Amino acid sequence: MDATVALKAFSDHVKLDPTFVPIKDKATSRWHANAKGREFELLLTGPKFFDTRAEKGGGGAIDLVMHLFGLDFKAAADLLMGSGF
Repeated sequence: MDATVALKAFSDHVKLDPTFVPIKDKATSRWHANAKGREFELLLTGPKFFDTRAEKGGGGAIDLVMHLFGLDFKAAADLLMGSGF
């Protein structure tokens, strides 16, 4: 699943940064997001994400949900399944 889809589905607010110019992969985009009161600046490329502030990343919707909400694997998977993903 594209990380942008998961980010939009699980964040309270998301905004694409139109001024961002990717260096390595032209498909990379930068997003600012708020999830449960926490602010994130994320670089997204396909299913992969990188949090520029926490300097952590991952791949796939489960990893992203785990990162956004501080959940373990099972709780993130349950959240995804409960929301129809």
